[in-house]
Parts: sequence; C-alpha cells; structure tokens
Amino acid sequence: MAALATSAMAVRAAAPARSTRSMMVWNPIGNKFFETFSFLPPLSDTEISKQIDYCVNSGYTPCIEFQPAEQGYTDSHGTSGLDSSAFSGYYDNRYWTMWKLPMFGCSDSSQVLTEIANCAKTYPACFVRVVGFDAMKQVQCVSFLVHRPAGSEAAPLDKRSL
Repeated sequence: MAALATSAMAVRAAAPARSTRSMMVWNPIGNKFFETFSFLPPLSDTEISKQIDYCVNSGYTPCIEFQPAEQGYTDSHGTSGLDSSAFSGYYDNRYWTMWKLPMFGCSDSSQVLTEIANCAKTYPACFVRVVGFDAMKQVQCVSFLVHRPAGSEAAPLDKRSL
C-alpha cells in the first residue's frame, strides 16, 4: 500500500506542462525507424566509418544485411501462424538476408563501405544495415541502418511529432 501512496504522490508532484507545444504526439505515418541511429538524419560515409571503426576496435565482426522494404519491418508476428501469447518474443522479418559472409578479419572500415555501396547498388529497393557480431559472446551487439530505398526516407525532423 505504501508503494501506491508513493507513486500517487509522485504523480501529483510532477510538473505541469508549460504549454500545449510541449505535449507533442508521435506521428505514426511515414515515421518508422530501425535500430540505433535511425532516428537521426542519414549517416554520411565518414560517420558510418567511425561506427565501423568502433565495432572493429571492440572486437566485433562487421556484417552487411539487406531486406526489401515490404519485409524490413518487424511490426507484427507476420504470417508464421505462431500464437503471439506463447511466442511473444518472436517476430517475422527480424532476420534479414546476409550480403556475402561476415567480414571476419576486417580491419579497415573502407572495406565495409565498399561492400555497403555494392549491396545498395545491387539491391536499390532494399534497406541495408551493418551489424556487429561479438564472437566471444556469440551475439549481435550492434546494428544500424546505412541505406534506405527511395520512397522509404525517414520523416523530416519537424514532422516526426505533432
């Protein structure tokens, strides 16, 4: 009962909004995002290089993945037929197609940038992302979008919230 009283007091103590402008609503139309950094404007090659350098210096193996726009989002459990109450952590489309093999032994971000460009040129209608795998933990530690197909651009910053 004390926890309820404490939370009720916290709600009453919350500062009121100073204006209606500070109470904005996220715009769900044309405003979908992916993983880390997708809420930012598109990354330049220099910014992508810095992120890849961080991955390599952290011991992660870079890998490039791509997926057609209509299959790139994990916004439902899809058509797998799985009962979402029993498999709440499962979503279709969370695994994308790998561009070649992971870049084991990669030590230069320019190698990854070349492969990103080749992937985007070969599959211009697909999203492209870079992921970083930790070989010791055997998990994906980093993932960020590096190419959006035409027509799938992120909403402009001033249109993301209304």
